[in-house]
Amino acid sequence: MSLEQKVMAEMKPAMLAKDEKALRGLRAIKAAIILAKTAEGAGGVVKEEDEIKLLQKLVKQRKDSLDIFRQQGREDLAQKEQDEIEVIEKFLPKQLSADELKVVVQQIITETGATSPADMGKVMGAATKALAGKADGKTISAIVKELLSK
Repeated sequence: MSLEQKVMAEMKPAMLAKDEKALRGLRAIKAAIILAKTAEGAGGVVKEEDEIKLLQKLVKQRKDSLDIFRQQGREDLAQKEQDEIEVIEKFLPKQLSADELKVVVQQIITETGATSPADMGKVMGAATKALAGKADGKTISAIVKELLSK
């Protein structure tokens, strides 16, 4: 079942329940999918790995907005963003914990033969591919820096 089908399946009960929080998040996902499908060169199809990237992008945008709203003391808007994040994250694969992430990154460092922070690019390339959808780039980068600095 594609992401679009899953979203549509969730949308009907949300509409019937008049669940505004869920509807906002689901509509955001649906709009992003439609944009991706109609983008030049997409051919009306969105691949599964692109769906995950799309969802991660939506979550990142909302987290950035959430931070800004909290800094400005706009808790009402921050709550809306938080609600949408929760809905969107339901469709993402389970994120790895920091400890699980460190283990995987340490394996990648060993496999690539990286020994210093100068090798960060090599490790990040392999880690980003291996952990696609399971962790965001910012977290991966922080852990790679930490492990290579030892």
